[in-house]
Amino acid sequence: MDFRVDDVQRELAHGIRSFVEGRLPLDKLRACEGDEHAIASGDWVALGETGVFALTLPEPEGTGLGLADAVVVFEELGRALVPGPLVGTFLAAGAGVAPGAAEGRAQVGVHCAGRPGPVLVEHLGSLDALLVLAPDAPAQVVSPAPVGGARRVEHPLDPLTPLWRLDAVPFGGALADHDGRLWSDGALLTAALQVGHAVAALDMAVAYAKERHQFGKPIGSFQAVKHMCADMLVRAEVARAAVHAAACLADAADVARDEAETAGCSPRQLRVRSVAGAKLLSDEAALANARASIQVHGGMGFTWEVPLHLHLKRARVLSTSFGTPAELSADLAAYA
Repeated sequence: MDFRVDDVQRELAHGIRSFVEGRLPLDKLRACEGDEHAIASGDWVALGETGVFALTLPEPEGTGLGLADAVVVFEELGRALVPGPLVGTFLAAGAGVAPGAAEGRAQVGVHCAGRPGPVLVEHLGSLDALLVLAPDAPAQVVSPAPVGGARRVEHPLDPLTPLWRLDAVPFGGALADHDGRLWSDGALLTAALQVGHAVAALDMAVAYAKERHQFGKPIGSFQAVKHMCADMLVRAEVARAAVHAAACLADAADVARDEAETAGCSPRQLRVRSVAGAKLLSDEAALANARASIQVHGGMGFTWEVPLHLHLKRARVLSTSFGTPAELSADLAAYA
């Protein structure tokens, strides 16, 4: 199995990056900060028309690619701070549970069940349906989305991730989920978004370290700043490698079966372990890199105008989905 990103995937990433820079530049996204709808419906349809949500669907409905290609695309979406229920809509398109999801004509959210009490649901005001997923429970789909009785959170942590509070999520219709793939695929795509945030934070730190001068020299020439940037690079690359390895295993059932036999576990256990490790590393890389990049920027890093705080806040939100770092660490420890 070849874990390397090939030329086709590089072209795919370049195409998505070009589309986002042209259609969804940061200034346009930030104009919607604090709004009920983080992304316009026309822009969401444009995302669907590029094939973002139909990447793994067979032709002619989709492009017939694998999860290893999807994580490349989602890394670019995270890097560009593209808001909206990206993961849920992708999963719904693959499961065929929301008409129009693959084309961008529907938005589908995800709620990771398991915690008692009131729950927070992202982008509820824009959702056509809601997937309710848990690692060890049957998947459900609530359609239409449960907007009745929902109370909008006035000041969410991420201004581009509007939140609604519900006393409880209503029971939805059962959803076919072969071997827990919806949960693991959703966790892996979320990890890919986190890699995008980690890389974006690194790029911004390096760029600033080159242009900011002190004592007649760019601050990037100082050893302490070099070490910070080097640590950021290592975190991002290790997380990226883990995400791509887990995606390749998900695409190659025969390889996963052989690897599981060698490891003395089932293919499902191997997939769960690889995805949990990738998500944990990506969460840590995104959060730590955002904090380090803010430090490299000095006083500028704490201003609202510098978008580093958006990467930190989005990374914090994503780190609560599909397992928190503490939960993932405990799950991985159980395999030791």
